[in-house]
Amino acid sequence: MSLNFQTVPLIESGLGKISVLSDICNKFNIKKPLIITDQGLFKLGFVEKIEKNLTIKNIFPSVYNKVLADPPESNIFEAVDLYKNHIADGVIGFGGGSSMDVAKAVSYFSINNIDIEECYGVNNLKNDRCPLIQIPTTAGTGSEVTPIAIFTLENEQKMGIVDPLLYADCAILDAELTIGLPQNITAYSGIDAMVHAIEAYTTKIKKNPISDALARKALALLGANIKEAVNNPENKKARESMLLGSMLAGMAFANAPCAAVHALAYPIGAKFHVPHGLSNSLVLPEVLKFNSKKVSNLYCEIASDCLPDLEGKKNDIDNFIAGIEQLIIDLKIPRKLKDVGINQKDIQMLAADALKQQRLLINNPREVNLEDVISIYEASY
Repeated sequence: MSLNFQTVPLIESGLGKISVLSDICNKFNIKKPLIITDQGLFKLGFVEKIEKNLTIKNIFPSVYNKVLADPPESNIFEAVDLYKNHIADGVIGFGGGSSMDVAKAVSYFSINNIDIEECYGVNNLKNDRCPLIQIPTTAGTGSEVTPIAIFTLENEQKMGIVDPLLYADCAILDAELTIGLPQNITAYSGIDAMVHAIEAYTTKIKKNPISDALARKALALLGANIKEAVNNPENKKARESMLLGSMLAGMAFANAPCAAVHALAYPIGAKFHVPHGLSNSLVLPEVLKFNSKKVSNLYCEIASDCLPDLEGKKNDIDNFIAGIEQLIIDLKIPRKLKDVGINQKDIQMLAADALKQQRLLINNPREVNLEDVISIYEASY
C-alpha cells in the first residue's frame, strides 16, 4: 500500500502546558510574536495573562483580537498589517478554528506578497512562511494539526487554502483553557470533532491505516467523554480527553479528507452564521443515511467507538444512526434546519452552494449530485 502521512512535528499536551509557550517561542527564535485571537477570548483575560508571561521572558507580543466566526479575508490582511507594523517574527494562533485558520494565513501572507486568489485550492502555496504556533481553546476543529484554512468570501461562499506549508511548527494542547466553554459550544465542537473522525474513516480517496487508527482512537475518546464534558464542564479529565480526541481527529482528516457532511454544512454557516459544529450536526444523520448504502460496514465498525452504549451489542446501521440521533438529542443540539432560522425556500440556494464544494465532495464514499443534496437538506428540514 502506498500512502503519504503528514502532521505537525511538535505537539505539547497536558494540563498547564501553556507554561511552555515561552520555551517554544525561543526554540523557533520568536521574540516578537503576533497573537491572533477573537474578542470573546480577549475579554476573558487569557491573552493578557499570556502577554505578561511572555514579556517576563523577554518575548514581546502584539495582539490581533478581531477574528470573526467564519472569518472573512479582511481578518487576514488586518492582521498582516499589524504583523508588519510590529515588525513581528512569528505567529501564535490562540482560540478556536477561526483564529487558528487566520493565524495560518497570516504566517504565510506576512512574508509573501501573493494574491490570495492564487492560493485557494490544494497545494498552491509557494516559498515559505514565518514560524507558527497553534493553541486551541476548543475541542472540535483540530485546526492546530491541519494544513487547512477556511475563509468566507464577500459572496458568502466558503473557500479553503490547503497546503502542507500551513502545518504549524508546534501545537500546544492545554485542556485548562477549555474549562470556561459554554455547554452548547462544547457540544457543537465535540460533534464537529466526531464528524472529522467519521468522515476520515469513510473517505473515498485517501483512507489509510494510519488515519483509520487515529480516527478510531479519536472517536473512542470523544464518544466516551462528550456527554460528561457538556454536563460537567469542570471535569478536567473529560476536557483533556476531548481535546486529545479533537487533535487526533484533526490528524486523521488532514490526511484522509472530509466529505459531504462538511460540504453541506459550509453554506449553512456562511449564509446563516450558524456555528460550524452545529451546521455539521444538522446534516449529519441524513448524510449517514445517504452514505450507508455504500459504507454501512465501515459505520458499523466505528459504532461502539462513537457510542459506548453499543459496546458488546450486535451493531447494524440502523442502531448506529439512531444512536447518533439520540446523542444529538441528549446534547440538546438543535436538530432541524428550521430550528436555526432556515426556510424551506432557502434549500435550493444552499444546495447550489454545497455542490461548489468539490474539494470535499470528491472524497464522499457515495457520489453526490444536486438532487441528492436537495433531498438531504429536505430530510434535514
